[in-house]
Amino acid sequence: MHLLDASLRPVPIGVPGEIYVGGAGLARGYLGRPDLTAERFVPDPFAGPPGARLYRSGDLARIDEDGDLEYLGRIDDQVKIRGFRIEPGEIEAALLRHTAVREAVVLVRQDGGGDGRLVAYIVPRAGQEAAPADLRAFLKRSLPDYMLPSAFVGLETLPTTANGKVDRRALPAPETALGGVSAAAAPPATPIEQELARLWGGLLGADAPGVEANFFEAGGQSLLATLLISRVRAHLGVEVSLKDFLDRPTIRGLAELVEAVYLRAAAPSELDAMLGLMEGKDQAHVEES
Repeated sequence: MHLLDASLRPVPIGVPGEIYVGGAGLARGYLGRPDLTAERFVPDPFAGPPGARLYRSGDLARIDEDGDLEYLGRIDDQVKIRGFRIEPGEIEAALLRHTAVREAVVLVRQDGGGDGRLVAYIVPRAGQEAAPADLRAFLKRSLPDYMLPSAFVGLETLPTTANGKVDRRALPAPETALGGVSAAAAPPATPIEQELARLWGGLLGADAPGVEANFFEAGGQSLLATLLISRVRAHLGVEVSLKDFLDRPTIRGLAELVEAVYLRAAAPSELDAMLGLMEGKDQAHVEES
């Protein structure tokens, strides 16, 4: 058995690869399916005998530092979000390593249209609580930002089909457009908060969040944070540092940073005029710019 990349090279420890199987016990191919045989049975670059073949299993796995093989899911289940190829099975495997998680399913949802977003469905162990913030922090230790789910949904049990498999179509949509954000969170109130919420929602493909919603817990990552800062500069004419936003990654925190810049740069009357202009700004112009 080999764990190989797309070029049939062995992958390093900890890196996902496809399982290839070879040896004397390997079948000759699929009966009556020469096309499928040619696709799945490939020349074995590691074997001595001429004509030896490897079988491409279509299964993803990785080898840990102890030499154990960890199954991650099917290659067919790969998804692409914001240009990144993601194996939901790898995220599920990481979640199952959390002591409070008994079952986990990760899938891509497009409830609001636009780019899909990762949603994790969690069944906690009896007597334990799997809080979204804790799960996100746990995943962040082993996964890159683009693989972190934007929403975590807790369930008592996972829905199943008649043959006992998880019924992914029956999994409910997250309660809110941005996972982990309370429906009772205070909505944007000031013109600046409302404008920032529009920019925020446009990047994350969701409705306006509450002013205390955390950008990164809502599915944002470093690249999107940079884009948000760029749009703040373009739409509001304010230069906010990425570091300051990382320290206060909420609508309210960002609004306070923007207001502080306005106050330093303009007299009170000019600030009032700026806010009044923002309130009356044509939305079509905002989207166009």
